Amino acid sequence: MKSKTTTAFLAFFGGMFGLHRFYLRGWGDVLGWLLPIPTALGFYGLERVRQFGQDDQLSWVLIPLLGFTISICALTAIVYALMSQEKWNAYMGYPSDAPAGRTHWGTIMVIVASLLIGTTILMARIVYSFQHYFEHQIELGREIAQ
Repeated sequence: MKSKTTTAFLAFFGGMFGLHRFYLRGWGDVLGWLLPIPTALGFYGLERVRQFGQDDQLSWVLIPLLGFTISICALTAIVYALMSQEKWNAYMGYPSDAPAGRTHWGTIMVIVASLLIGTTILMARIVYSFQHYFEHQIELGREIAQ
């Protein structure tokens, strides 16, 4: 039986690599294999910032992909963790009173961590994108004024 708590834990801590998808659906899950792509592109954007500085425009596009992936995985963990026992067991095809869908302290801790870190990363991604967008607009305005 697939545990709701384990699924939520894997979605939060390993969701960027598709671990929760593989846990639930096996190694043949296409989305599980696609999730590492935006994660890798985001890490590549971070590496570009280290190499070329904050003015690298390609990193403006790539870094938010990492933040988006982490935020979506945190949201997925919250959705799984907040499912009722009956809904989880129906989703997985288990009897309604199966222990796999029970909520306990581990599930609550995953919800708290997902809310805290997921929200922080989402807000940081939004701020980073807007900051670089407006800096770019200011530079274009200066070029036009000259």
